Amino acid sequence: MKKYIVLYHAPVGAMEKMANATPEDAQKGMEPWMQWAKKCGSALTDMGLPLGAAMSVTKGAVATAKTTVVGYSMLQAEDMEAATALLKGHPHVEWMDSCSVEVHEAMPLPGM
Repeated sequence: MKKYIVLYHAPVGAMEKMANATPEDAQKGMEPWMQWAKKCGSALTDMGLPLGAAMSVTKGAVATAKTTVVGYSMLQAEDMEAATALLKGHPHVEWMDSCSVEVHEAMPLPGM
C-alpha cells in the first residue's frame, strides 16, 4: 500500500465561517466528515486536523505564508486512482464551490 497526504484548500471566508460557527453547528458540520471516515475504513490512517496560520521559512526570512491549505488527512491506497476514488463526494469539496482537495503520494526516502 502507498501512503497519500490529502491537503484541504479553502478561501479565507470559509475559515471565518467555520471559526464563527456555534458548537452545535460545528458538531453538525462534522457529521459528513465522520460518514466519509467510516466509508474509508482502514484506508484513512489519520483523519488529520484543521490547520491555523502558516509561516514561510526561507534562508533569509520568516514571513506569513500566503496559503489556502486549511487542513490535512492521510490515506493509504494501492495507487493514486484508488486514493482519489476515496475522495469523490468528500464533504470538504461539497461545503463551498471554492474548496478543493489536493492529494500527494508520499514517496519513500532513498535508501530507507
